[in-house]
Amino acid sequence: MTAEPLVAYSAAEIRAAEAPLLAAGEPLMQRAAAALARELWLLLPPDRPGSVLLLVGSGNNGGDALFAGAELAAAGVDVTVLPTADRMHEDGRAAIERSGARMLSAGTDPQAAASIASDCDVIVDGILGTGTSASPALRGRARDIVAAILPVLSRKKSPLVVAVDLPSGVHPDDGSVPDPTALAADLTVTFGACKTGLLLAPASHYVGRIAVVDIGIGPELARLTSSG
Repeated sequence: MTAEPLVAYSAAEIRAAEAPLLAAGEPLMQRAAAALARELWLLLPPDRPGSVLLLVGSGNNGGDALFAGAELAAAGVDVTVLPTADRMHEDGRAAIERSGARMLSAGTDPQAAASIASDCDVIVDGILGTGTSASPALRGRARDIVAAILPVLSRKKSPLVVAVDLPSGVHPDDGSVPDPTALAADLTVTFGACKTGLLLAPASHYVGRIAVVDIGIGPELARLTSSG
């Protein structure tokens, strides 16, 4: 059986579909994080707890990673959090701190981060999201960390990379990758619907397998696109 082609939407369409649900108090982040945690479980070794490194930016993708990581840590997975910005999602931070995960300093040396990455099973890229679509290239500390980790991924035995919603550094609409200092994912867990840019080169070379998870925005997306 041939798989049906993915239907893709722009970042603006996704945000417009989310807006009324968020205003109504729908737990979209909790749904996204739970789905991300399920996908991560499937990649961890079955015979031991496994280890996960979360690369966490300041936005909602970082929040998704934190909540998913908290669920894994509470179940016994060795979870390490590396902030790539000076701040992070506050509720997600509280959840990860309660879970007992290891929290690194935002000033952790990039080479130390690379050493940690080399010993883990999965790296979770929660650095940037669709809100950075105007200029998706990594900058500053986040770029330095990714640059240090990239050589780790070229080794014969390397951790898997899971992107939260989209790989950081790719444009969600036009698929551009303005700076090749970006983590190529083995799996991109994208929420609500596929983003158009994930299907376009060169971004399509960074996404790996795409898992679209339902967070409840489908009816609103259909209404918006049919009325447009």
